Amino acid sequence: MEIGSGATYGSEAGHANAGDGATSHQPGDASARAQLHHAAAAARIGPNAIIQTAAALSAVVSPQDVRCIFETAGIAGYLTAGPATMVGEDEVAALFHAVDLALPPADAAAVARASGRATADYIVANRIPRTVRNVLAWLPRWMAARVLLASIRRHSWTFAGSGRVTATTGRQLALTIAVNPIARPGCHWHVAVFERLFKVLISPDARVTHPCCCARGDTACRFEIDI
Repeated sequence: MEIGSGATYGSEAGHANAGDGATSHQPGDASARAQLHHAAAAARIGPNAIIQTAAALSAVVSPQDVRCIFETAGIAGYLTAGPATMVGEDEVAALFHAVDLALPPADAAAVARASGRATADYIVANRIPRTVRNVLAWLPRWMAARVLLASIRRHSWTFAGSGRVTATTGRQLALTIAVNPIARPGCHWHVAVFERLFKVLISPDARVTHPCCCARGDTACRFEIDI
């Protein structure tokens, strides 16, 4: 894997996005837009977004409240049998929205962060081979950070669904998710996932900030990583 300083990398093809090619309004485009919308609705995200949110909720509210939140999101069935495969991005978006509706803002943010950290811990323990972790520890910090950033971008479908992901290196490391399908104000879940990954694998001093957010009217969510 070769990663040059100051480069920007886009997500690999494989997920249709409702924003791609939808600016024209010629006859026949309605069908194409409908197909793109259907593809976006069918986009998948890793199941830990739901599994770890359920666990984080269970730590702060009653089982009845957890069920109420999942019922609001329309995914109460996952409380009986948790998802074993990828889940619909619309299901994750609905759950994140239901959490925000049910809890005070500070509590909802805390749940999202706890879920994000647990998701990152799962990734480190189960999806990153020990040999890779050892290589990252051996590399200079700046190089290891770029390797990790490129890896996150390559697997962007697990946390961005139909969103378009780019990774930027150089003086400021950053991940950008255009048309983020599960954005919530502050994107606390995403921030926690990325920050935890960089803290564990690159530097305990790593910090992630979120200056731009789709949920606040921006065209893309931007996550800046400082190590």
